[in-house]
Amino acid sequence: MTSHPYPAIDDHALLGDLRTCALVAGDGTIDWFCPGRFDAPSVFGALLDAEHGGAFRVWVQGAASSQAYIPDTAVSVTRFTAPDGAAGEVVDFLVPDETGPDEGRTLLYRIVRGVRGTVRFSMFCRPQFDYGRSQAPARPELGRRGPAQVATYQAPASASALTLFSTVPLIADDDAVVARVELAAGEAAVFLVDAGYRGVPNDWAPDLDHEAERSLAETLAFWLGWVARSSYRGRWPEAVHRSAITLKLLTHAPTGAIVAAATTALPEEIGGPRNWDYRYTWIRDGSFTARALLDLGYRDEAEAFARWVTDRLAAGPTVAGEPMYIMYRVDGDWALTEEELPHWEGYRRSAPVRIGNGAAEQLQLDVYGEFLYSLSGTDHLRSAEGQAAVAKLLDWLVENWKRPDEGIWETRGGRRDFTYSRLMCWAAFEYGLRIAATQENAGMWAVMAHAIADEIRTKGWDEKQDAYVQSYGDSALDASLLLMPVVGFTGPGDPRWHSTLSAIEKGLTHKGLCHRYLVSDFSDGLEGDEASFDLCTLLFHMAVAGTGDKERARDWFTQFLGHAGPTGLFAEELAADGQQLGNFPQAFTHLGVIWAALALDSALDAA
Repeated sequence: MTSHPYPAIDDHALLGDLRTCALVAGDGTIDWFCPGRFDAPSVFGALLDAEHGGAFRVWVQGAASSQAYIPDTAVSVTRFTAPDGAAGEVVDFLVPDETGPDEGRTLLYRIVRGVRGTVRFSMFCRPQFDYGRSQAPARPELGRRGPAQVATYQAPASASALTLFSTVPLIADDDAVVARVELAAGEAAVFLVDAGYRGVPNDWAPDLDHEAERSLAETLAFWLGWVARSSYRGRWPEAVHRSAITLKLLTHAPTGAIVAAATTALPEEIGGPRNWDYRYTWIRDGSFTARALLDLGYRDEAEAFARWVTDRLAAGPTVAGEPMYIMYRVDGDWALTEEELPHWEGYRRSAPVRIGNGAAEQLQLDVYGEFLYSLSGTDHLRSAEGQAAVAKLLDWLVENWKRPDEGIWETRGGRRDFTYSRLMCWAAFEYGLRIAATQENAGMWAVMAHAIADEIRTKGWDEKQDAYVQSYGDSALDASLLLMPVVGFTGPGDPRWHSTLSAIEKGLTHKGLCHRYLVSDFSDGLEGDEASFDLCTLLFHMAVAGTGDKERARDWFTQFLGHAGPTGLFAEELAADGQQLGNFPQAFTHLGVIWAALALDSALDAA
């Protein structure tokens, strides 16, 4: 199989087992898959290098394809319709496992079905271990296990392995495996990838037809049962529940960690260098995600994340003496050395392809406020253990909140006195007091909250623009300040907030889409440009609705939802032409959809 053109970033469905994930494109290609855990090396990476990344494709030659989820599940169906009207489909899913080990086997099922007439499917599978860095490609060993045909791949100089099980004959083609099968309506074939970050058992011989149908039934039941627990009864159930499922798919069930996105190195600008690895747990992103799930009634996920963060605090300070790092791997490892993969061309030649993330070593003081705001309602933080952890964190912040930092946007142009970082230090003390009001130093925390609020109102305010600005002594606007009313720092009745929102709308938005900041106004230390930032767009809709302009906010929100991909998913940013950019799917965007829907429902109900 020759390489196929890169699909649109949003032309994918996300599959997951609550330990890792895979992306399947609308043409039937699995082009991103890291077995065992989110940040494991990929075995299918064609999303970042169509020729050398590795892929697993099932398709019908010459047929049109379309893709959708089975409603309220993480099971995708790719439908192929041939020119003569014959039709078939591929049902893809990973089996969710909330109790398995931190890393281990991943079972990826592909059930191929005839729907109408007779359809001839083709299959191509070529894994490329360790991001394709091996000089010697792995070659398949064909054989049988019980009734199944098998092709086994062993990674060179590694314990990683992949076994492809099939109900139809497999043919070796150099370092790939291919197959063809003709299916009439009602007939089916099954492919199963059994992949292990640390290897796979060599004696498992499944009855594929039985195992596939049993696993499909279990997977459907899991997701339907999970969605049924949602408390959402508003106007946008499809978008909200798809976003909730996506956030759940980005959780690592064994530890409670939540990753920021499923991928690495998808560009914020086609051909540009802003290509980062988001397969890790940011304290900020994870806290907001946990809060969005909690807002829908999913307490277990929020409690698990609260425990995960306090475990990081208990593990001791960072090398620089801070209470915790701003991001970790799902197992709590903080070593995230950033490196480039020069042998990969990148998505549509957007180089470099990066793994690891150098921002892990930054100072970002906002993370403490986001954590305590988001999870102040959890039982864990209100327990004796949680209160002790909060007290220790706030005592450190008393001495350190005035330090310049790199801020929420992880700029690489030097530290500044970011207004948003001060805002979240205020939130840390404000919500920390609600959690641990009886702790010994609570009085000092209250003093700090008042002092920071006064400083923000003085130094974060620009009289010329009549607005709060990005950093002290500067004039650039920053959409992160749209969180001011969310955390309770200001409200709709504050004239300063009205004028700040007006300045943001005038300076950072266009047709309801909002930028984080303008690169022309603020040097972030990076080359290239970026599009509107989806979370900021959704926070803008919330802010507009909060001022009473509900209809305009609803129209913009509805238009934004129309930019979702075929499966209802969003990346990080949205270009003016509607193209989705950045890592996919992005937790920030999907938690923003949930928050915006809840805020708009509340505003519209009140009217």
